[in-house]
Amino acid sequence: MIIMLNGAFGSGKTSTAQMLQPSVANSMIFDPEEIGLMIRKIISEEVRNIHEQTDDFQDIELWKILTVKAAGEVKKKYQKHLIVPMTIYKEENFNYIYNGFKELDDELYHFCLIASEDTIFNRLVKRGDTVGGWSFQQTAKCVEAFRKDIYQEHIITDHLKTTEIIDIILERTNNTL
Repeated sequence: MIIMLNGAFGSGKTSTAQMLQPSVANSMIFDPEEIGLMIRKIISEEVRNIHEQTDDFQDIELWKILTVKAAGEVKKKYQKHLIVPMTIYKEENFNYIYNGFKELDDELYHFCLIASEDTIFNRLVKRGDTVGGWSFQQTAKCVEAFRKDIYQEHIITDHLKTTEIIDIILERTNNTL
């Protein structure tokens, strides 16, 4: 099984993943951000293609490719269910990763954690992000993008505790505590 937890920065993906993992037997967290950080470090900006020379590692084509390949290798080697927290609002990347994960495991669930811009801003401040910094700058476009049906299943998190989000996910994936 693969559980994708998608949503804007500050929507609660990482907190949900960390609290969900002990409730899903034989599971581990697989964070594609780590792959992005590695790729950005290995492939300097001057080596990247023009369209990859942005402040977002998801624009580096190898990121989506290596995300799927690494997930496949981890599943094969360790035989674990994957819980994947990530902000992936660009449809091309989403489709590539979703379809790649589906090829790895038919039991694929995608949950998009939705929150208002105000809620997200408050959460970003609470976790210590710099006001006006990169994660704040991404909020409007993420909130807008995640309204699309392609990012179903939506879980509106503004007034939910993390434990309530986990209950929804466990119910929909037929897992129980």
